[in-house]
Amino acid sequence: MDKVDKPDGEWRQCLSREEYEITRKKGTERAFTGRYWNHKEAGIYKCVCCGNDLFGSETKFDSGSGWPSFYAPAAETNVDTQADRSHFMERTEVTCGRCGAHLGHVFDDGPEPTGLRYCINSLALRFVPAPSGRAEEK
Repeated sequence: MDKVDKPDGEWRQCLSREEYEITRKKGTERAFTGRYWNHKEAGIYKCVCCGNDLFGSETKFDSGSGWPSFYAPAAETNVDTQADRSHFMERTEVTCGRCGAHLGHVFDDGPEPTGLRYCINSLALRFVPAPSGRAEEK
């Protein structure tokens, strides 16, 4: 995978103010406010910054947290994780494996088969519907 590395000014030009704050400055949107927290259409969730495939709709589940939640990434190499000790908490940050965009955090309280909950900001995602356009049944 080719890495995407842009100067800060370029990110500011190609992202909305809100997308920039979430993905480049490690912000967090308020729970139950993002466009994808309750989204059920079949397709792929891509990085808003670089278009990298991040999560498939088949791994999305309702965690009750108010953020889009997934139990696995589209491919292990498409996301990276690192320790996050900000805000007096110890969490695991999730970033895009291609451009380093902050996506959210991963927790170990998700469903099987992985037991993981990737809790992701809607503003870090761009959804591309599956060709059939059918809604998922969950």
